[in-house]
Amino acid sequence: MTTLNRPKTGMILAAGMGKRMRPLSAITPKPLIPVAGKAIIDRPLSALEKAGVERTVINVHYLADLIEVHVKQHDSFEIVISDERDALLETGGGVVNALPHLGEEPFYLLNSDSFWMEGSVNNLDLLAHYWKDDEMDALLLLAPTVTAVGYKGRGDFLLDPYGRLRRRKAHEVSPYVYSGAAIMHPRMFKDASKKKHSLNVEFDKAIEEGRLFGLIMDGTWLHVGTPKDIRYAERALAESATGGRLP
Repeated sequence: MTTLNRPKTGMILAAGMGKRMRPLSAITPKPLIPVAGKAIIDRPLSALEKAGVERTVINVHYLADLIEVHVKQHDSFEIVISDERDALLETGGGVVNALPHLGEEPFYLLNSDSFWMEGSVNNLDLLAHYWKDDEMDALLLLAPTVTAVGYKGRGDFLLDPYGRLRRRKAHEVSPYVYSGAAIMHPRMFKDASKKKHSLNVEFDKAIEEGRLFGLIMDGTWLHVGTPKDIRYAERALAESATGGRLP
């Protein structure tokens, strides 16, 4: 384990349309939909606060004014808005657009619905412990699919013995899913397009270069993609709080 060296900057991706969360997202942006009494985006904001970041960049598009007003209530660190009101750039384009605010050092990147129950170790600290700047362009926090709450997919990645990632093939089932939290270095976006595109473009390039790594989280990932998933997540949180299963 390397010496803990936490990034001082974070970014939260909050510009999506939240179509799978309809009808809840018809008048409320997905990041502001409550789960167990807290807006979804408050959880990654709290995670970044605990990790000691000094500045957090948040990109906005759909119902942007509502998100901007809400996040600026968090005064434990500087909030910078990366404005995509004119055009939604998706995850990859959103990061490229925000690069002037992110600086030249590694940064935390979280989805606005990055949502997990911590285990014995803080997961953002865990990422910082295992970050190796000379070997990695990105270190993704992975959740075991068998314990993920509300997730029914076939997983995303497989790891080699050194933690390098590869995509699962069409016929494979992967034991790990990307949790929506990572440390990334700006160099991964050096030649990236400023046009609308997914982060998967950068992930695949990093895989080819052997510089995309994964780390298995300590805790339980909660998938909150649809209204039904919210019920599963709230039940899991309640069970965790009471120390036992609910009827």
